[in-house]
Amino acid sequence: MKNILSIGTILISCFAFSQVIIGDKIGTATDKTSVLLEFASGQKKGIILPYVRTIPSGAGLVEGTLILDATDPTKAKVKLYKGNPNWTDLSGGGEADISSAMSLQPDVSNVSEDLNSKAIIGDATTNADGVLVLESDSKAMVLPMVNKTDDIINPAPGMIVYINKSGAKRLAVFNGEGWTYWKP
Repeated sequence: MKNILSIGTILISCFAFSQVIIGDKIGTATDKTSVLLEFASGQKKGIILPYVRTIPSGAGLVEGTLILDATDPTKAKVKLYKGNPNWTDLSGGGEADISSAMSLQPDVSNVSEDLNSKAIIGDATTNADGVLVLESDSKAMVLPMVNKTDDIINPAPGMIVYINKSGAKRLAVFNGEGWTYWKP
């Protein structure tokens, strides 16, 4: 039994401190020393932000948190937390009716949520509240890259990608009805 626990602990440690590439074994970053999480190139897909029915708050909320604000599903917006109490709208002022998408999301209003349940990449523990937490002082996440948002078939509300096209490099977020573009 001790051997099984030891092997399990070693495997968990390896995964907790490793870089993760989703979609293939290569990813897109040329310098892997600065990356915790990245995605395969040429997938024409994005990462979906969590749909939240209640805006997060409290001590575990950290700057850089991204959400799809679905407190009112008829007025959804992608938001970035920039410090108490500032949530910045990344939807460019546009609102989206994501009621039909919300009907596909599980209703957890009557379920007791395990507030300690999360996936952490980069460290064994974190004080940050989140479903997926990247914890590092020197490494980052490389967003899924596309040439243009038109290549994404049926984007989901809360999708975020990086457009990596010469002369048009920018962040793109989809609020459920339209894309908003942010240039660096």
